[in-house]
Amino acid sequence: MERPIRSSNTLELRRDDLTGLQVRALLEEHLAEMASHTPAESVHALPVEQLAGPGITFWSLWSGDQLAGCGALKQLDPSHAEIKSMRTTTQFRGQGLGAELLLRLLAEARRLGYSRVSLETGTNDPFIPARRLYARHGFVECEPFADYVLDPWSVFMTLDVSGQGEREPDTGQGT
Repeated sequence: MERPIRSSNTLELRRDDLTGLQVRALLEEHLAEMASHTPAESVHALPVEQLAGPGITFWSLWSGDQLAGCGALKQLDPSHAEIKSMRTTTQFRGQGLGAELLLRLLAEARRLGYSRVSLETGTNDPFIPARRLYARHGFVECEPFADYVLDPWSVFMTLDVSGQGEREPDTGQGT
């Protein structure tokens, strides 16, 4: 069952069990888009069944009853996680929700005790906005990590989150 983790004004980040139809549809769209831009052997997005597996914590971002985005953290070791399947819905693109979602995932990574967060994204033009977003938030390119290997279709990025303070969300409730 979905449960709230953090909320800010009308946005709510929920730990998600991946059973909702809106979430599943967004993940199917994500996989299809990755496959349209990248050769099959270089697509590293996970299907729903794997995202629901052990070692992965998945969240969905909601604006009221509308799905705004999603993302997951995959544990690589007790101090290192990988961001997986971070995506905003078409309806909410261009509104800064990618950055908001990223900040919330990084806060959750710190809360879960990770000191390093890494990711893999594409090298071609459709992935430029994602690479810019990650770089704007301190991610730097790195060597392949975990089971990844050098691939001309992949960029690997990492961020040390151990020294960053958690941004407290605005709950709309004054003190």
